[in-house]
Amino acid sequence: MTSAIVIVAEHAEGRIKPVTYEVIAFARKLQRHTSSSPISILLLADEVENPAQELADRCGLDVTAMRIPAMQSYNGELYVQVLAEFLADMHPAFVCTAHTSQGQDYAPALAVKLSAACITGVGDLIGQGKETAFARPTYGGKVIAHLQPTSPTAVITVQPGIHNAAAKPGNTKGNVTILTPSAQNRRSRSLGIKQADADTARIGDASVIVAAGRGIGEEDNLDNIRQLAALFAKSAVAGSRIVCDLGWLGYPCQVGVTGTTVSPQLYIACGISGAVQHVMGMQGSEFIVAINKDPSAAIFQVADIGIVEDLNAFIPEFIRVYNSEKGGQNG
Repeated sequence: MTSAIVIVAEHAEGRIKPVTYEVIAFARKLQRHTSSSPISILLLADEVENPAQELADRCGLDVTAMRIPAMQSYNGELYVQVLAEFLADMHPAFVCTAHTSQGQDYAPALAVKLSAACITGVGDLIGQGKETAFARPTYGGKVIAHLQPTSPTAVITVQPGIHNAAAKPGNTKGNVTILTPSAQNRRSRSLGIKQADADTARIGDASVIVAAGRGIGEEDNLDNIRQLAALFAKSAVAGSRIVCDLGWLGYPCQVGVTGTTVSPQLYIACGISGAVQHVMGMQGSEFIVAINKDPSAAIFQVADIGIVEDLNAFIPEFIRVYNSEKGGQNG
């Protein structure tokens, strides 16, 4: 048994996903809490050289890249098969990955293979005497549960949008080792990945998010939300659960406990009441602006700036003034 922490990287189209760097930041915090060492990264793909080197250069950690020609796109069966075989000999204390659709898919099965604990959706670490507990929201975010693994190994999925992406410590350089394990599909095969529409994709990567709640009134008023988002570079449109349930936006746009956890530089909440389930998904934002005509809306309790106004009047006027000021400066 070792005290090692292993991170399973998440990637797509030959690039490391930003959430992987958040998991690395979490792992370093876990290392300080538990005196575990070392931290290493595993990466599974058919083409591994470039993303593995990207990881090693940026984070200064050793990367073991598993080249799997049979895996042209993510396949949960192959992940479990390859990881279980490799980690069985290592006996790490913790295996960490992102709490994404991918991580949620293979983590429980991997834990079963390793006879390990599985704690999903972890947001933070809590000191419990000489022990460390993992904090995760439950009951729709109304309660924070503190969980401790009782097995030698624990598989942990880390909530995105909570931990700032890890920076490389000093001039440390990580080493890359490439292995080619024997692996083959037995019960399933991947047919590829279909990207979501641009309007609903990658809210987790946006620097600015403009989010719509039921308070926008009707679906046609999403035009105001899109026009406001268009004023900012690297922006995205998101929504509360009710907006997605109504079909006004796709579920990839949903922010909250049952959607995506985000931490953009700027979060503009439009017509969002501030239910705890939604706030849990965006409270890590650097700056929060709330627009709501109800002065007692709970969203104002977490906002840095609160605007009590009918958003369908305020947003068009704001855009008009912005464009007028911009035009004057250009002139």
